[in-house]
Amino acid sequence: MAFTIVPLVEGHGEVRAVPELFRRIIAAINLGVRIEIGRPVRQPREKLLKDSELHRALDLAAHEVGQNGAIFILIDSEGACPAEAGPELLARARAARSDQRISVVLAHKEFEAWFLASAASLRGFRGLRDDVENHGDPESVQGCKEWLTTQMPMTSRYSPTADQAAFAMTFDMELARRNAPSFDKLWREFELTCQHARSLLTDA
Repeated sequence: MAFTIVPLVEGHGEVRAVPELFRRIIAAINLGVRIEIGRPVRQPREKLLKDSELHRALDLAAHEVGQNGAIFILIDSEGACPAEAGPELLARARAARSDQRISVVLAHKEFEAWFLASAASLRGFRGLRDDVENHGDPESVQGCKEWLTTQMPMTSRYSPTADQAAFAMTFDMELARRNAPSFDKLWREFELTCQHARSLLTDA
């Protein structure tokens, strides 16, 4: 028996990138139980701010979860304070689907901030400069995608649909944990979900 975690994301790039990232974290924490990542549900951020659309997205995710699993919402904060916006979204999500285990993490300010936090580990990858350094304050950057583009002189620009999953499979997660508090938050919340899965599967 497996425990299924279904991501709820906002962008086309995250549909591919988030499952790859979650599988890396599962392998890193290595709890010794079968945890699978289900097909992500994508819902634009502005729609998640509407209760009816949030409920609809959660219904779709719950269908993917089945009888044994969890929903994990991961979206960008886009300038909102994650410490305020995250709990507010979590409360609304749990009110909509109290029958599901739901977690919420906001990447501050963008998912790509985590690549800035560990940029040195991506030197030379997919056109990044060979001497790129970790950004000193990655979660202060307005326009992380644009910053990555400035560091990719051999390509036209950073593209979430083309590059995000590849970066998610490669960046140094420990560097990102040290340099980007929202990634450390993601790690801790995701690990809690995995520990919950272990407790269910080992007690079964």
